This record gives sequence, structure tokens and C-alpha cells, in this order.
Amino acid sequence: MDKLNRTVQKLNKQLKSMEESRKMKYLPESRVGVLPEMASIQRKVKGFQGMLECRKEDESQLIKNLITDLKPHSDAMVPLPTLPAFILFMCIRHADHTRDEQRAHSIFTAAIEGIKKVLKRNNDFEVLAFWLSNTYRLLVCLRQYSGDENSVEMNTPEQRKHALRNSDLSQYCLVLTDLIIQLYHQLITTAEGRLRLMIVSGMLENDTIQSVTVRPARYRKKAADAPGNPGLYTLNSILQQLNAFHDTISKQGLHSEIIKQVFRQVYYIIAAVTLNNLLLRRDVCSFNNGVQIRNNLSQLIEWLRGKSLHQSGAAELLEPLIQATLLLQLNKVTDADAEAICSMCTALSQPQIVKILTLYTPINEFEERVTVSFIKNIQNRLAGRSPSRHLLMELKHVFAVNFPIIPSPVNLEEIRIPETLELDFLKRI
Repeated sequence: MDKLNRTVQKLNKQLKSMEESRKMKYLPESRVGVLPEMASIQRKVKGFQGMLECRKEDESQLIKNLITDLKPHSDAMVPLPTLPAFILFMCIRHADHTRDEQRAHSIFTAAIEGIKKVLKRNNDFEVLAFWLSNTYRLLVCLRQYSGDENSVEMNTPEQRKHALRNSDLSQYCLVLTDLIIQLYHQLITTAEGRLRLMIVSGMLENDTIQSVTVRPARYRKKAADAPGNPGLYTLNSILQQLNAFHDTISKQGLHSEIIKQVFRQVYYIIAAVTLNNLLLRRDVCSFNNGVQIRNNLSQLIEWLRGKSLHQSGAAELLEPLIQATLLLQLNKVTDADAEAICSMCTALSQPQIVKILTLYTPINEFEERVTVSFIKNIQNRLAGRSPSRHLLMELKHVFAVNFPIIPSPVNLEEIRIPETLELDFLKRI
């Protein structure tokens, strides 16, 4: 054994000498004679896998910092407005990875309750848009990474390894869908509240065409003196409010398909309020007012084009109002006039056409009122048209909303959490 040990030591020395000679051979000339530095052997560090571990005792702090106390206009949200949704999903994904279904359920339930708490105490348009966008993004994440066959096609090769492995979260998707619909309706209600005071004044009472006298002075004074009236708004007021809506929901990362549906509903509100007031007020049913309203509608349609929303279906909702303005401008005397009215005003019901003709008011002594015989002529011609029970448009009507599952290109491994969110207790896995 001693002899063998001495032999091993001798061979080790020879081997070491040979290795040093070989290294010296390949050193640059400037380093000949200098012993090479031996690289220290380091343990390979495993990279971030797009998961976050949230301990049970940190759950309440997570909801507080990420939901209930979070401000939508925070600087932390600028690069990625839907960051809260991704953080929540990465926490749920870690619970799925560790087969801890109870943790996943607890985090999800706490998040839903936190969002609902924000909704109860806040009716701000920006806050609603922020959480509508984030709740929608969380729903998309659950669908995108569900692990089923359809979700595989949604993802890039890098994203496919982030798919859920052990949990079926389809019930969570149903809960999120209900919450998204609630958020959407609350957002529309808030938008309607801001627009309602502007619509009548901006669309019917304010003259933006200087050559047209829209309303007699006595009506303008009466409106201005009305109690609670904040002053006469203009069409420009409405356009500025639409710009504010669009800027807010775009900044919050809401998907373009949902933005189109939001403004379709907003344009329905504008059309319904304007047409209903036109059908109830004699002072705004005149030729010149028809010209003014048509000009306003043209600018609203142009605004849609400028925001790439012309395919949202919003412009089509203005058609009854466009035809009402046309009715105010058409001649209303002969049988040929009656035929023209019936052929052009197809989006208006018989009661609406008759009502506008009845309210029509000449603006000078050279223009005649619509005769009773002409109105009866119109009624006879429209007798075969499908009857409508309602004279006024339904102001509370809300179109069914669709939330398409469009995957996000964001790679979970590349997400970084800003220090300002104070989420250091989350462990990156």
C-alpha cells in the first residue's frame, strides 16, 4: 500500500507538470513565464422561471400593495399597465407548480375580493378602466396558459413552458368573466354620467355654424338660467370628453377590441339622448337646427376615424339621428316630398317621423308650418311599415359585450417588479 501511494503521488506530480506546460504553451508571448490564473468553479444558478412564491402570511400584504392601495397613475404602471394581473398569475402559477390548490384558491379569492372592494369605494373612470384592463388580462392569462390544446397554439415556444400543469382553473375564468362584465357596466355608467350634461347643450342648443341661428334668443336665455345648469356646453366639450375617455383607457392597456365596444355604447348614449330631446322639444325642430345637428354628427364620425374606431359600429348608431336632421331639412308640401321622406327616413319609426313633423317650427314668416293633410299623407304611406311601440329610444339599453381571448406576447420570465410596489416578500422562482 505504501509503495502504491508513492507511485500515485509521483504520477500526480507528473500530470500536474504536464498540464502547466501545456497551458504555458498557449499563453500569449507577453505572459510567458507568468502563471495562469485558475478560474474559480461556480455553482450554476437557475434562471427565473416566471413564478412568484407568496407565503400565506404575506397574502394580505400582497392584496394591499397590489390592489387596494395601488394608484393607477403610479409610475410603476407606466411600462406595463397590466402588471398586477401578471404578478397575480405568477403567484397562482407557483401554487399550481407545487400542487398547492388551496394556495391558488386563496390568492385568487383574495384578489377578487380586493378588486370588488376598490369598486365599492371608487367610481372614478380611470380606476375602473385600470381594473377592467387588469381583470381582463388575468382572464386571458388563465386561458392562454391553461395547458389545453387550444392554448398551445396561442403561445411562443418560450411561453409554452409556463403552462399550468396540475390545476383546472376553468371555474376561476367564470368568476372573472362576471367581474369583468360588472366593471364594464360600471365604466359605461360613469362615462354616461360625465356626458349626460353635455349632450343636449352641445348637440342641440349650441351654434358652431356662425351663419345659422339655431335657437331663438328666448330659448337660449331660458336654458342658461335653468337651475343646476352648469352653462352651455359645446360640441367641442363633448369631443374633449371623448378624447379624455380614449386617452385613459388606452393608457391603461385595455385591448382595442374592448375599446371599440366601449365607444359603441358611448355613441348610443349620445344618439339616444339627442334624438329623445329632439322628439320632445318644439324649439329645436327647425331647418337651421337640422343643419347644425348634421354638422355636429359629421364631426363625431370624423372623430371615430381619427381614433381608428370607424369599424366599431358606433357611426351606424347615429343613423336615426342623421335621418331626423334630414327630415328637418326636406320640403314638406307635395306628394313628391312625402314620398322622399318615406324613402329616406327608413331608420325612423312612423311615430318618430310624425312627431318631428308635428313639432316642426318655421324660423321665419316665409316658411309655412307642416299641414295636417301632409302629416296624414305620411301616416298613410307608412301604414305598412313595421309598427314601433316606443317613440323614444331606450336610454338604459346596453349592448352585449364580448371579451375575446387574445394572448399577450409578454414573456413571464422577462417581467421585473418595480421596487415602488414594495413586494420584496415575493420570492422569484
